[in-house]
Amino acid sequence: MVSDLAKTPSGLICVIDDDSAVRAAIDSLLRSVGFSVCAFESPDQYLGCGRAEEAECLLLDIRLNGLNGLDFQQELLGRQLHVPVILMTGHGDIQMTVRGMKAGAVNFLTKPCNDDDILAAIDEAVVIDRARRAARCEAEDVRRLYDTLTPREREVMSLVTAGLLNKQIAGRLSVSEITVKIHRGNMMRKMRAQSLADLVRMAEGLGAREVTAARFAAYA
Repeated sequence: MVSDLAKTPSGLICVIDDDSAVRAAIDSLLRSVGFSVCAFESPDQYLGCGRAEEAECLLLDIRLNGLNGLDFQQELLGRQLHVPVILMTGHGDIQMTVRGMKAGAVNFLTKPCNDDDILAAIDEAVVIDRARRAARCEAEDVRRLYDTLTPREREVMSLVTAGLLNKQIAGRLSVSEITVKIHRGNMMRKMRAQSLADLVRMAEGLGAREVTAARFAAYA
């Protein structure tokens, strides 16, 4: 089975397993279908490689020499490393699975792992990671656009996305309706919003809409 994602330019897949034979087998499998791979014997090697944030997926053995993979999974969250984790073990149980899944693992493989199962799990993890990265990039872009707004344009954006009409906004800000329309037009252009719904989505991502709606709820 050839991974669907391996047919396109692929990111980095990391493996942490203290069994050199397992590392070599997974490394060979993933490279054979076009993935880039870095395999490590320990979590410290992974963290020290300088590429941890690049990884689109991490295959993590639960039972490592002197370490617990589930504990390391929690450490990743504490370090704000949100790489999708696929847990592997030859001694899995329900409690272990539940703990791993609650911590955000995208899959749980039992050794010896079937090649097709590994590739399917990785494809799922990479899709999740690419969606996360795309959402983060979009959020950063929206924040950069928002930072270009004047204080008055931000006020207008907050009130518009709270559902107020131009006339109501003019009353709140003690300005003319024409002035509101000018600020609103400038704000929509700077935010590159194609519609009010588009602007509301941006405001929700910024956290601007909820705050304003609550602030003016008493006037509704």
